[in-house]
Amino acid sequence: MNVRMIVVISLICFLGVATAMARQYDKAVFAGGCFWCMTPPFEKLAGVKSVISGYTGGTGANPNYGDYADKGFIEAVEVTYDPSKTTFDKLLDVFWRQIDPTDAGGQFVDRGPQYRPAVFYGSEEQRTLAEASRQRLAASHTFDKPIVTEILKAGVFYPAEGYHQDYYKKSPVKYKYYRWNSGRDQFLKKVWGKK
Repeated sequence: MNVRMIVVISLICFLGVATAMARQYDKAVFAGGCFWCMTPPFEKLAGVKSVISGYTGGTGANPNYGDYADKGFIEAVEVTYDPSKTTFDKLLDVFWRQIDPTDAGGQFVDRGPQYRPAVFYGSEEQRTLAEASRQRLAASHTFDKPIVTEILKAGVFYPAEGYHQDYYKKSPVKYKYYRWNSGRDQFLKKVWGKK
């Protein structure tokens, strides 16, 4: 191999590594009741880098599990994804299939405004896509009641305490027990069946 070829190959390798390192990730924030239950569906999706459980939509700073509801925060998940491998529309499809979008008073066994469903948009494009997705869901007549899930401007997202992260992996028996008893799986099976 001559020097020129080595330089060209080295440059190609460098550019490939630099491109991978510079890969841009997007973020999406969804509230669907208990954040433990919202994590697994997104983590299983190709192109998702991480899913963090946390709090958003409230006032004040640094909410924690003891005071987030009092400060008006909502349990949510922040999804970091590679837009070259998955899309915000795909994330929305996953989101709608995890919740009861007709219930503004909470989700399943978890009641109160801190458990209400919402899509938090970080850009006008996300807002437009979320609204169109919600309209498509309403037009599908999958649900007998109106779709009341909010689409809200994203604010600061505060990660929840460490023991809440990937709870379904850390405490699989407790997670499965909670999830089954919440009524979420039964509801989703009834609505979506094998779709």
